[in-house]
Amino acid sequence: MQYADTQRQNKRTIAFVPTMGFLHKGHLTLMEEGREHADDLVVSIFVNPAQFGPNEDLATYPRALEKDLDLCRDMGASAVFTPEASEIYPQGFQTYVELEKLPLHLCGLSRPVFFKGIATVVSKLFNIVKPHVAVFGQKDFQQLTLIKQMVKDLSFDIDIIGVPIVREADGLAMSSRNKYLTDDQRSNALVLHRALLTSQEMITKGISDPGEILIQARKILGSCPDIKIDYVSLCDPLTLDEVDCINGPVLMAIAVMLGKTRLIDNRVMAFIR
Repeated sequence: MQYADTQRQNKRTIAFVPTMGFLHKGHLTLMEEGREHADDLVVSIFVNPAQFGPNEDLATYPRALEKDLDLCRDMGASAVFTPEASEIYPQGFQTYVELEKLPLHLCGLSRPVFFKGIATVVSKLFNIVKPHVAVFGQKDFQQLTLIKQMVKDLSFDIDIIGVPIVREADGLAMSSRNKYLTDDQRSNALVLHRALLTSQEMITKGISDPGEILIQARKILGSCPDIKIDYVSLCDPLTLDEVDCINGPVLMAIAVMLGKTRLIDNRVMAFIR
């Protein structure tokens, strides 16, 4: 907080990129965006226990702090905040932030504590870092939507910027969890991107029935026997409610388990009459 107070007293603006570490090009793109919008870039590295449910990968989530710090330095970060869990959630902690509707979709259905943990830790980080701007990736589309709503509802004086998904050359969305994938799983993971592209092609051709598109997307995902589908949804990009007919921009969001690795991907698709 002292750092943030000093920067603000000196009339310097702060851009904030919260991460869980094990940084990749997607994170670096968020940092580049942040530098465009403020005098100082602050990055946090914190694997947030409050967003992990039982039997999820909190203990094994990939970590590489020294490498991450080097990357932050190379990207021109002015400060990196790396708190311990006991600093964020001290003994006796009992205050959490929850949204009523947005978590009742997509990832929130199978991960019931996830967005409560996200909203709480991001609120705390905002109060500590005191940014003017915060940057998040659109790969976590539901998270970005939830944070925008939270900032509006709780009157945080922060501009929220979403940055498009950064992909590997073959289309796989970059993720720290990709480290878990075997070579065969890495190849099989491309069905997520293929399902999104095929769905966009169908919509571009004028198909407006979500059911028809979802059947084809599930068929593509099901071609990989190692994949277990959590959800495939065509929904409103603002409310995340599933749509009955495609007559405007629509979000296709996908979550699967590939072996023991959870993968998500999404695409906002345009409808052309």
